[in-house]
Amino acid sequence: MPLGSVLFMGKPKYSPMQKFLRLALLFTALLSPVFAQRDIGYVDVVAEKNTLPVRVSANEPELNRLALQAFGAHGRYRVTASSYQFDIRFSVVTANQVRVDITRGSGGTPVASQVFSGANARQALLHAADFAVEQTNGMGLKGFFTAQLAFIGERTGKKEVYTADLFFGGAKQITRDNALALMPRWAPDGNRLLYTSFFKSGFPDIFQIDLSTYQRTTFVSFKGTNSGARFSPNGQQVAMVLSGEGTPEIYLSNAQGRQVSRKTRSDAVKSSPCFSPDGSRIVFAMEPGPQLYVMSVAGGVPSRITSGISRYCAEPDWSRANPNKIAFTMRAGGYQIGVLDLSTRKGAQVSKAPFDGIEPSWLADGRHLVYTARDRRSSVICILDTETGKSVRVSPTSFGNVMQASVWTR
Repeated sequence: MPLGSVLFMGKPKYSPMQKFLRLALLFTALLSPVFAQRDIGYVDVVAEKNTLPVRVSANEPELNRLALQAFGAHGRYRVTASSYQFDIRFSVVTANQVRVDITRGSGGTPVASQVFSGANARQALLHAADFAVEQTNGMGLKGFFTAQLAFIGERTGKKEVYTADLFFGGAKQITRDNALALMPRWAPDGNRLLYTSFFKSGFPDIFQIDLSTYQRTTFVSFKGTNSGARFSPNGQQVAMVLSGEGTPEIYLSNAQGRQVSRKTRSDAVKSSPCFSPDGSRIVFAMEPGPQLYVMSVAGGVPSRITSGISRYCAEPDWSRANPNKIAFTMRAGGYQIGVLDLSTRKGAQVSKAPFDGIEPSWLADGRHLVYTARDRRSSVICILDTETGKSVRVSPTSFGNVMQASVWTR
């Protein structure tokens, strides 16, 4: 089951001790999850609806593989060697510069040519590839290849926080807690992470890591459980779930973890708060069900937003590129990814593979997202095109089990 789903099993009223034990189960759920019936196998779900044929190449073997991987993961494109609409060619200029040349059709009509820089040639190519997407997709989509990921990995045998680019280049282990770490989330400036860990007291507390110094500080440590911390889009507030007063409730603090104020008051268990793109509202999951609810950051009575497709809706992520879209984990036999369109108040199941799909996090174009795909043996990170259902694995086999990816875009 998804992280946090154990919060919503059974009746909604509990004694204080039952509430605490129930919250404790949240942080062990991933150690013995319930999986879909079939194994992941090849994660790619073939979908070529409304695709744009392109030829993609680079003049250096490693960058050529990266370029093919990037465009192969994008649901708008179909990489081909012939009958292509655009020819997209990348050339290394210096150790940290790449030029992209885009031509149209077999006649080679010039479309655009530009040099991009990065910390290395890999980063420069991803910048150039985003430019190529924006020049050719014909649908007004932003590029998303330069996204950075924070995620949980198990390479050491413990769940620790890692960062990497979208295709797992430059992966770094950020924590060495030697304890259960969960739910890393980016600050809007990309310089800090918030995450939950058991390392200090044996109970879940929220910590902040400065990615320039790797210094870790305690962000919030109250009695009970402290989890689910996420920054507002402007970085000035943090939403989180605290259980120190009994039932898990939504709280807000400033960016330093101070001025903590309670925003919900009910016996229903709550989880996974996420800000709206303008920072004025919060979406979160609440039992019974759970289902999704929205409330003002000032507090007040939450309003349920009905998906119409599942009695179980959790782990919401509000798209900043499209304020009308909220991705979430839904139950449909196993677990799948759903998207709620606030403009129509209708939900749709967007993942279509025979394995569990959980923990969605939007990419910059408001069409694609990253999510965790898992079977009985494996847990991997994939890119999902919510328009077609195309799903492409990006975490390498050599990395082992990974999960809970959070996206940061420059």
